[in-house]
Amino acid sequence: MEDKIIVKNLSKIFGKNPEKAIGELKKGKSKNDILRELNQKVGVYDVSFSVKKSEIFVLMGLSGSGKSTLQRLLNRLHEPSQGEIIIDGTDITKLNKKELRNFRRKHFCGMVFQNFAILPHLTVQENVEFGLELQSVDKPTRAKKAIEVIKLVGLEGHENSYPDELSGGMQQRVGLARGLAVDADILLMDEAFSALDPIIRRQMQDELLEIQDRMQKTIIFVTHDLDEAFRLGNRIAIMDDGGIVQIGTAEEIISRPANDYVKAFVVDMDRSAIFTAASVMQPVEDTAFEGDGPRTILRKIRKKGLTGILMTNTRKELKAYIRASELADYINKNKDAENIPMNEGLLHEPASVEENTPLNEIINMYTDHEFGPIAVVDKQNKVKGVIVKGAVIAALSESYIPGENGKT
Repeated sequence: MEDKIIVKNLSKIFGKNPEKAIGELKKGKSKNDILRELNQKVGVYDVSFSVKKSEIFVLMGLSGSGKSTLQRLLNRLHEPSQGEIIIDGTDITKLNKKELRNFRRKHFCGMVFQNFAILPHLTVQENVEFGLELQSVDKPTRAKKAIEVIKLVGLEGHENSYPDELSGGMQQRVGLARGLAVDADILLMDEAFSALDPIIRRQMQDELLEIQDRMQKTIIFVTHDLDEAFRLGNRIAIMDDGGIVQIGTAEEIISRPANDYVKAFVVDMDRSAIFTAASVMQPVEDTAFEGDGPRTILRKIRKKGLTGILMTNTRKELKAYIRASELADYINKNKDAENIPMNEGLLHEPASVEENTPLNEIINMYTDHEFGPIAVVDKQNKVKGVIVKGAVIAALSESYIPGENGKT
């Protein structure tokens, strides 16, 4: 997937002499040294990373780590002290004010904040139209667009309500709708759900993921909440003291923390909620095909030393699971027959999950499932791999690393 945003050696120093501060940082001075000796604050220092098109890229860290500053640098709400910000091939640090204003209108949806930032004297629809009005979009066009996104975020029927008539979750939906209405490529969200109670917050996370599935924006999401970061982010950048400590998927970060700072973040994470079927699945040794005779299937099972085998059609679509012991008994009872027909009683309903199924759901399936491995399938029900109970147990160990520990 192509890069939407490329950041190179980006720094932001708040103070009168950022060049001197950057020079001292290069010599090894700390953020606290710069504040104490030069009375300048290091917001972000020497950060480089890229964001893929249509990716949810999460910036997370403790208060003061630089995550919100970095996000505001991406559309030059803060002016960089040094570095490049390349969006769709354009280095926006080199744009003048007029060029930047036009670039923002085309590429940025605006920002969705923790405090909602909606206008109390305007109705829901008027709030959603506000960004389009600033862009001089005509009234009929902006009204049509506003109604579309109001429906998208689940506020249909509240178009004429005022903010004080809405719950906190509904007010946050207004802020999200206003950002989406502009219909630009990049959406910036700064602690957007932090003010909501846990149940509403979870609902808003679900809705954001559903909306993203349809709209495919590039989203830069700032949060201090690791659970939220891991749930929403395609990749997460963990920040500390104005720098990025580690970038990776949730699985990469929890299984390969870059240092003790990251380890402290992830130590209490529920691994079973982070790892997925794709993390623990193993290659399928062999499959039986519809039309294979019992003797052919038993030969495949014995050749690979299996306790059972998945049956698919020629398109690799999952059809059944056959237990080796039952098949061997059936063949033995009919050993004098020249052609043994397949007995439907040998074809068991296979357990299956999709690749993104969390491990905690798979554990529950093993509790309910009497026999056999769990097949991993894609949305077309084609077999991609298989999960055995030992792999599930191994994944709960702190030493487990996806791609290693026996998994290929």
